[in-house]
Amino acid sequence: MMARPDSDFREEALKEDLKFYFMNPCEKYRARRQIPWKLGLQILKIVMVTTQLILFGLSNQLVVSFKEENTVAFKHLFLKDYSGVDEDDYSRSVYTQQDVYDSIFFAINQYHQLKNVSLGTLGYEHDEDDGSGLKICKQQYKKGTMLPSNDTLNIDVAIETDCIRLEPQALANKKVNDLDIKNSSFFNLEFYRLIQVELSFKLKGIDLQTIHARELPDCYAFQNTITFNNKAHSGKVKIYFDSDADIQECKDWYISGSIVQKNTQYILVFDGFVIVSCFASLILCTRSIILALKLQKRFVNFFLEKYQRHVCHADRLEFINGWYVLVIISDMMTIVGSILKMEIKAKNLTSYDVCSILLGTSTLFVWVGVIRYLGYFQTYNVLILTMQASLPKVLRFCCCAGMIYLGYTFCGWIVLGPYHEKFEDLNTVAECLFSLVNGDDMFATFAQIQQKSTLVWLFSRLYLYSFISLFIYMILSLFIALITDSYDTIKKYQQNGLPVTDLHEFLKECSSIEYGKELQASVPFICCCGSHRRRQSDDSLILIN
Repeated sequence: MMARPDSDFREEALKEDLKFYFMNPCEKYRARRQIPWKLGLQILKIVMVTTQLILFGLSNQLVVSFKEENTVAFKHLFLKDYSGVDEDDYSRSVYTQQDVYDSIFFAINQYHQLKNVSLGTLGYEHDEDDGSGLKICKQQYKKGTMLPSNDTLNIDVAIETDCIRLEPQALANKKVNDLDIKNSSFFNLEFYRLIQVELSFKLKGIDLQTIHARELPDCYAFQNTITFNNKAHSGKVKIYFDSDADIQECKDWYISGSIVQKNTQYILVFDGFVIVSCFASLILCTRSIILALKLQKRFVNFFLEKYQRHVCHADRLEFINGWYVLVIISDMMTIVGSILKMEIKAKNLTSYDVCSILLGTSTLFVWVGVIRYLGYFQTYNVLILTMQASLPKVLRFCCCAGMIYLGYTFCGWIVLGPYHEKFEDLNTVAECLFSLVNGDDMFATFAQIQQKSTLVWLFSRLYLYSFISLFIYMILSLFIALITDSYDTIKKYQQNGLPVTDLHEFLKECSSIEYGKELQASVPFICCCGSHRRRQSDDSLILIN
């Protein structure tokens, strides 16, 4: 017998490797008894990452509730006659000079009586560098005279700022009424020049509710600011209350009992296992991508050598598994987020927001990655293929529809802004129009248009009717039609087969290659279930990554 050429052996080896590469984990096990490590690791990682997220979410929930409850408590403590409900974007408003003075001195009085009136575990901030106590600043125009009755105005728009600081020690044993604060020239406010008065102070607090959740407590520094805003000089002074909470490491703490500390240690160990599993997943997926690129290079070189043709870009992309890229990104985010979580748990770090973004996004990617394994079944694969086929068309369509949407946004802002609260700024207009596209709050949007100008009222009707008709009846219908068209195309491909490319044609020649028939009797049940439902004609559909 004549010896077979070396090129034939290389071609058969390439075909065998290509067919094996595009198999699902169960088929790979039947072919070479290769245990699906990545599949098992991904399932384990889903359980561990989700558990980690739930534990962190419960802990973060305590932080959020403590901040929100303290903010509400501060408003009731320092705002005179606070109703419990904010007025629009500010807390409350006053309309007389006496109300402004009463509100300012009420806040000062409550500050120095804090320990006697507050129900929380609060204390004063003692910062030698930044200063402590209650800081009061007023901003006003430098000088000016106003005679509205004669329509005369003479004002210097240069802004001057004056500040005083009231130390807690000076207020400890006295009431505001007993001090000379009211008689001070600082509080002789000239309201026609006054722009705003700002009261700022820091308070310390300790969150003890975390102990009941078997966690170490956090120490907080609250930066509170009360602003009396008179910029409009409309006769209405808006009072804003802003509280920024900064989580700090408790300098000296001791908790009797070992339950809290043991629970913290167990969670730290669990986070360590999550990091190890994600690191292993990262290595396996990176290795798979590297091997896929090597296989791609072999196929491209072989095709160029034998057929003197370059492989098309679409066939090259078949070797780049997008799911592996998604898993790698998810693993990197989980590793970084877990390290931050461990530091937060050990009270060495307080970056809750950064950790939340990393862990939340990584968990999202992990669960999205499950679709890859569902895609091995033809019924579920239709959804993935439809999304993949319709995405480019949908993005191009959204770009065109976005131009029309922006036009309506700018038009509504400039025309309807003075007459409707939902059109006062660009962000609110965009949100209002998006809610209208989804059919929300339509009647309220129509009804709230002020009828002070007949021309604007008529324009608003034409504006809203045309926008709703255009986007709901035309643009959304076309949007759905694009996805339906892609779905119909995929269904036809299922019946008649995908368009044949060089890679598909080359893989058809691999159909005669069979692996390990003698091993199928020992295949685990989990790898056998559903395998009899799969037909040879499904290979072209499952090929798409």
